Amino acid sequence: MSNRGKEVTLATRGSDLAIRQSGEVTAALEDRRFSVELVEVETTGDQLDDALITELGKTGAFVRDLDRKVLDEEVDGAIHSMKDMPTEHPSELIVAGVPERASANDVLITPDGKPIDALREGAVVGTSSLRRKAQLLNHRPDLTVEPLRGNVDTRIEKLLAPVLQVEHEERTEEEKERKAHTGKKDSYEFPYDKRVEEWFDDLTEIQRRALEREIETEYDAIVLAEAGLQRSGLAHHVEYDRLPQSQFVPAPGQGALAVTTLDNELSRDINTVLDHPRTRVETTVERTILRELNGGCIAPIGVHAIIQGENVHVDVQVFSQDGSEHVSLKRDIPIQTHVTGAKKVASELADRGARDLIAAARKEMGVDEE
Repeated sequence: MSNRGKEVTLATRGSDLAIRQSGEVTAALEDRRFSVELVEVETTGDQLDDALITELGKTGAFVRDLDRKVLDEEVDGAIHSMKDMPTEHPSELIVAGVPERASANDVLITPDGKPIDALREGAVVGTSSLRRKAQLLNHRPDLTVEPLRGNVDTRIEKLLAPVLQVEHEERTEEEKERKAHTGKKDSYEFPYDKRVEEWFDDLTEIQRRALEREIETEYDAIVLAEAGLQRSGLAHHVEYDRLPQSQFVPAPGQGALAVTTLDNELSRDINTVLDHPRTRVETTVERTILRELNGGCIAPIGVHAIIQGENVHVDVQVFSQDGSEHVSLKRDIPIQTHVTGAKKVASELADRGARDLIAAARKEMGVDEE
């Protein structure tokens, strides 16, 4: 290709997950003889405290600082998690590349792999997603949903910490008992197959960090995106159950990445290398519906699209914030007119009550209509 040896600089957030995601993009470009330099950027979103997470989502603070680097021509492009991207962006920018999407599903992670219906009554589930909270409460109104922030490994550590710390304490006490009975002729039997030192040596790195973590909230389970879990390299270190997509419709763009650039020759080269047509169509449908509903990150909205034959099957859920009310819709729209079809789906949803749910969510969050 004509861009053999072309150099490109791409902005990325500095979190472990962001770097791993950027590595996927880098590898694909380098396979086509690009020379890629990643530029780590600390975004406004990385600096805000947890109390501002909803406002953060509304303003796209994880995204716009990266795109500003592109607009100022300090870098050639920026790599984003698509579900974090606002549906509107500066006219000078385009989404040059949408690589093939990973899993769009959410997963429930527990210390022992329990599915959601096996959780105890009143179980504490961690998530800071308005959508996930509403879906959880809609499915299990008895659950207690508590905020959960941090990167993927931090969230898992918060889940594992109480269980591991209790086990460590119990093993330590039994080790003391074992030593106290050494040499005595009595009926004491050590209840574990390993001594505490051996048990500790067998723990994974994330489990060892959990042992040292200060516990603020004891979670019975947490909910994460399966794609983030896989990209973090932690899927084999935890027990998890994939939540049924029919009841837990993912966020628009979940599992997908996007590379934004200025509209130029480089953008067309990147598109040729990175763009996955199927993922491009599916995520365009999802984000078009989100934009038309004007929900942003204020209202709990799930949208998932998948190409089936000559149509795009769309599944949409719009909830009240407490999950007690919802509007759902499933439709098949022609691939050839998928943008127009997505707008019609959004209009039908709005007329069936989604408009009122979104307006109520905005009012509850103190956000003016846009």
